Amino acid sequence: MTALKLHSISDQVITLTDLEPLLKGLRSVVLSEEAKKKIIRCRTYLDEKLAASSAPIYGINTGFGSLYNKNIPKDQLEKLQENLVKSHACGTGPEVPREIVHLMLFLKAQSLSYGYSGVQLETVERLISMYNERVLPRVYEMGSLGASGDLAPLAHLTLPMIGLGEVHYHDTIYSGEELLKTLNWNTIRFKAKEGLALLNGTQFMSAYGVWSLIHAHRLLQLANSIGALSLDAFDGRIEAFDELVHHARPHKGQQQTAQTIRRLLQGSEIIVQSKTHVQDPYSFRCIPQVHGASSDTIDYVTGIFLTEVNGVTDNPNIFPEEDKIISGGNFHGQPLALALDFLAIAVAELGSISERRTYQLISGSRDLPNYLVANPGINSGLMIPQYTAASLVSQNKQLCSPASVDSIVSSNGQEDHVSMGANAATKMYRIVNNLYSILAIELITATQALQFRRPLKTSPYLEGFTDTFRRVVPFIETDRLLHDDIQKAETFLKEVDIEKI
Repeated sequence: MTALKLHSISDQVITLTDLEPLLKGLRSVVLSEEAKKKIIRCRTYLDEKLAASSAPIYGINTGFGSLYNKNIPKDQLEKLQENLVKSHACGTGPEVPREIVHLMLFLKAQSLSYGYSGVQLETVERLISMYNERVLPRVYEMGSLGASGDLAPLAHLTLPMIGLGEVHYHDTIYSGEELLKTLNWNTIRFKAKEGLALLNGTQFMSAYGVWSLIHAHRLLQLANSIGALSLDAFDGRIEAFDELVHHARPHKGQQQTAQTIRRLLQGSEIIVQSKTHVQDPYSFRCIPQVHGASSDTIDYVTGIFLTEVNGVTDNPNIFPEEDKIISGGNFHGQPLALALDFLAIAVAELGSISERRTYQLISGSRDLPNYLVANPGINSGLMIPQYTAASLVSQNKQLCSPASVDSIVSSNGQEDHVSMGANAATKMYRIVNNLYSILAIELITATQALQFRRPLKTSPYLEGFTDTFRRVVPFIETDRLLHDDIQKAETFLKEVDIEKI
């Protein structure tokens, strides 16, 4: 088996390009020597501070949340941290997908590596070992309010360190205790502050957000390619994509999308033939404006999440050089919650306009047969896939109701404003998966319509795209089980290497 490339956790800025192979498990992770020194220095400072003083420091020698005024004796500080992890593991609902959990482990280790959290080196190294060995704790979707950190999900992520909870390992579920014995790992004995450092943080929201952004960038590229194919199959006009139009209203995403569509259609015999219609419906003509606005939003949200994953999100923060331990609010998920709600709208709109193109293609317009089948009536053709797309688009609209506008008081009023970013994150995951299905239906429809334009050809690139797809989903001569076609098309969109077609 080929050894995985190494990713060294350090203070170098992490990019989305770095995160994609880490999400896919294509990297093995190590701590840089610089990161180790920072972690050890911060822990040593904290130990010395606690030894020299009994002054209350939130979450280190006090209770948590509204129990911040309860001082904890020194001989109970380790028990305090263990109890914190146990009591906060209150997740419920469906399990978090394993690839998200895998990324959570990395992001938690990354955040603790900056040396502002006061954890032991062995604690961070255990997170890294779990990531490298694909020891994936069972984490549950519901339980985080997106402030005070993703407490419940991160508690479940942490339980196996102390021999509790459950994990997926080699496609088998182990108890935390069984896992430690299987791998001959010692139980981590949390010191003061460690449980809180592990539970405070935004790694649940961040992992979902990173996953969604990686797919959003891919889906945008797919939407442009499929949209260009639909435009040609519909016998659309190219003038609406002219550079002059978009120079006059110079939104970056709009200009880039128009340029992309022109490039995708270069060499098409269909796009250059004379047209009897003077303009196209909005779902074709306004691809640059709609896809472009989503593109700009995806770029904006990418910036927000990259700032987040390159930062420290637990509390309190420890600054050894300045001799300060400060209780703040870096665990609050508001920046992510707002960004996820914005991203949800942008991604859902790619599906909304896609479904409209599907509808136009099956409508019997522009010399295309009703429902794109040679003998409509006895055959229903592509009538019902459009229903499915409409259903998915409608659900995405419902999922776009913002989570970030809500807040429910918790912890007896101490935590009186929360972001609900975790709910925004799990909604986002569903929207992304729905969009794959919507675009799959448009691709089936566009390639079917293209056949009725023969012998004319679209561009060499789109012909190659169509030929590659046809190996997976052949032309529909008569009615067949289209559920299977849609599933195959979804898989195709998730796996095809667009650059190599």
